[in-house]
Amino acid sequence: MSLKIAIVPVTPFEQNCSILVCDETNQAAIVDPGGDLEKILKVVNDNQLNVVKILITHGHLDHCSGASELSKQLNVPIEGPHKEDLFWIEQLSIQAQRFGFNHQAESFIPNRWLVGGDTVKLGNQSFKVEHCPGHTPGHIAFINEEAQIAIVGDLLFAGSIGRTDFPRGNHQDLITSIKKNLFKYGDEIRFVPGHGPNSSFGEERLNNPFLQ
Repeated sequence: MSLKIAIVPVTPFEQNCSILVCDETNQAAIVDPGGDLEKILKVVNDNQLNVVKILITHGHLDHCSGASELSKQLNVPIEGPHKEDLFWIEQLSIQAQRFGFNHQAESFIPNRWLVGGDTVKLGNQSFKVEHCPGHTPGHIAFINEEAQIAIVGDLLFAGSIGRTDFPRGNHQDLITSIKKNLFKYGDEIRFVPGHGPNSSFGEERLNNPFLQ
């Protein structure tokens, strides 16, 4: 498979920061750098990766509070999330102080807001963007059909689903996003969630108690 993924747990919330690598070009994208940038950069440097962009699934601090600093350090653009999550991104510094994050979180405006139907390129790899509200109103997912891999943030977990008790969260929207926008890609797609172990759409469709 010409797409490789390294997962780096970051922040006190053990958020899965994914480093996607197009093996054919050595181009890399860092998804959801919530913090602990030294851990992320160690993987980048140890593997001599050419990072070309940062991708964000949604505006919660454990997913994006390191994005602005990392973008400056690497001189790369930020793509995502959907602009409906701007109100979360604007609160990053306040939220980081509130939850005791040990780095200076900065709000940012991405170089490209993403909407459903957009495509994100990484070397020879291509990811479809699905707008999947519910956990947050601007949450998106990245699906690579050829590699049968999805990055789903806090929409779906192995045996669980994302919380919807945050401002502008909506449980029914979340269920609809999972069943209509993710599961349409088929049971074989394996996914990296925002926290915890990987799983597949088929496994969760059949056995996730929150989706029955």
